[in-house]
Amino acid sequence: MRRTIGTVLVLALVLGGLAAWHYDLLDRWLEPDSSSPDPAVIAPPPGLDLPAVVAPDAVAPAARPSALSAAKVRRALAPYLADPDLGRHVLATVAPLSGGRPVVVGGAGAAVPASTTKLVTSTAALLALGPDHTFRTTVVRAGPRRIVLVGGGDPFLARAPAAAGDDQPYPARADVATLAARTAAALREQGVRRVRVEYDAGPFTGPSASPQWEPDYVPDGVVSPISSLWVDEGRPEAGFGRVADPAADAARAFAAALAAAGVAVTGAPAPGTAPPSGEAVAEVTSAPLSQVVERVLMVSDNEAAEVLLRHVGLQMSGEASFEGGRRGVVRVLREAGVRLAGTTLYDGSGLSRRNRMSPAVLVDVLRLASERPELAAVLSGLPVSGFNGSLADRFLAGPAEGRGRVRAKTGTLTGVASLAGVATDVSGRPLLFVLMADRVGRLKGTDAEVALDAAAAALGACRCG
Repeated sequence: MRRTIGTVLVLALVLGGLAAWHYDLLDRWLEPDSSSPDPAVIAPPPGLDLPAVVAPDAVAPAARPSALSAAKVRRALAPYLADPDLGRHVLATVAPLSGGRPVVVGGAGAAVPASTTKLVTSTAALLALGPDHTFRTTVVRAGPRRIVLVGGGDPFLARAPAAAGDDQPYPARADVATLAARTAAALREQGVRRVRVEYDAGPFTGPSASPQWEPDYVPDGVVSPISSLWVDEGRPEAGFGRVADPAADAARAFAAALAAAGVAVTGAPAPGTAPPSGEAVAEVTSAPLSQVVERVLMVSDNEAAEVLLRHVGLQMSGEASFEGGRRGVVRVLREAGVRLAGTTLYDGSGLSRRNRMSPAVLVDVLRLASERPELAAVLSGLPVSGFNGSLADRFLAGPAEGRGRVRAKTGTLTGVASLAGVATDVSGRPLLFVLMADRVGRLKGTDAEVALDAAAAALGACRCG
């Protein structure tokens, strides 16, 4: 097993390359062409008389799935969960999608969830705001020649639109260059040719970095300071690292685009507060929240997940901070019937090593997403094993029949590996599963991921009824 894992690691490194930094190029969710009519509603050509379409009778009664076999689930998982690379604390739970008693294969209690936390955050955001909710970035008048750029917490606000001919990102991004062009057009209509630009990064409050994160996360560029106003999630125009003040960087990008659009800008952008009764000059709007959630889960986007946490806090408790978001998530999930016993949350991304969660919580969240249409993006956003997103370069080991049969959210920190999602076994039975290991040796992280991938693939390859 160890030799196989080492070989897989080498292959993954060679084949993966820098793909993890270019998910926009690899993972495209294409919308169906809504302009294509249903063939059934198209009238036949003149002179052609066709019989009416009649639904055929069933050739056999629908088969009723058998109960989930705990013995078969344990037999499928046992060889992989016994891998010593997973360490001494491994939790595993499998359950039928449509309800029923879960099968606890290993361990008890809670573990560090890492990025599987994003399943919880995304579900809470959809419950609190609704799948069609959008985020607006606006410009308002604050005086005869003074305007304020107001952040609305759009997690994917961009510096500029994607160039024509380039691969377009999913979901579509609003951008400050377009906002500047609209602002310039509106100002010219009002006879304004010169303005001072200010920026308002409300309504997010509290620290921009969680006190429960490692102190070097922000300085080392692991994650951006969280802000309601930024471009490219706080990354500089060069694309590497993070900027120290995302709101100021966004305002500078907007001011430069405004000047390029023909409106002179006096001085450098400065912090300000938009007047409550200020006249709206222009705005841009994000993609719907359902699409934002799909992206967050597909590529495990830390910054966007933290923005969603703030929005949950604002909606549920009126406080758009880490603490307000934590309280909001707990409240909305409890109201939805998710059992949160033993859960401790400090952030929305799972970067905090002090988070704790039981597999039962993640099973409840995944089942809830399967039952409520407004939460569909939680499942559609899960990467497919060996195919896209954060699983594109994984699932190179384990039963080959399981590849492509698993959709799951990854979770990775130093010493932590987790995987939670849906596997469809070879008889077509969907299974919810959660695999967690949070005492992995410092040099065994990738081997632990390979072992969990193989375990999940085994569920897809099994006939578990």
